[in-house]
Amino acid sequence: MSRLIQVAVFASVIAFTLGRLTAQEIEPSCLLCAADLVPAAELERYEDIAIATGAIDQQVRSIDIGRSNVQVALARRNALPERRGRVAEHDLVTEVYVVLSGGGTILTGAELIDAQRRPADNPAVMRLNGPGQNAADVADPAIHELAVGDVFVIPAGTGHEFTHIDDHITYLMVRVDPDKVVPLMNAEDSARYLEDRESAL
Repeated sequence: MSRLIQVAVFASVIAFTLGRLTAQEIEPSCLLCAADLVPAAELERYEDIAIATGAIDQQVRSIDIGRSNVQVALARRNALPERRGRVAEHDLVTEVYVVLSGGGTILTGAELIDAQRRPADNPAVMRLNGPGQNAADVADPAIHELAVGDVFVIPAGTGHEFTHIDDHITYLMVRVDPDKVVPLMNAEDSARYLEDRESAL
């Protein structure tokens, strides 16, 4: 065997061994965690409650996935003919919108104007998206038109406000919560919430 072939074989063995060792040192960030299904029928019940009661943002799940929590919510907003000047910002939680029906105009911006911190006992702070601020506006806003099928990512710390909605917008919201500031909510908690709200209709 030539010296060149010997070096190549040796290098391959070392690379393979190091690769196996590296792979063995990596462990899942959520060891033995179970998957969770949110059935479409469950989301439809949340939307029915939103239509009947005007509830805008309803948490469906809040799940520990190891190094982070992730929340799933169903949000529905009715017609909004003009802007109200109510910018929301969440310090620690990123939101991802998946538009299911309707559409609307939303502005975003990182620099808040006339910001006021939401109190710790605010229901949204306690149950939905953790600490954050409300503001009158943002500097240099970006304007986005959301339509069915769109996916829209709002990083933590970014102000956002719907400024116009023709008829309604319904969207699935996935919240990324790396600091685990939002309490957990499982399928049983969801079932109790739905039963309580439906019995009150």
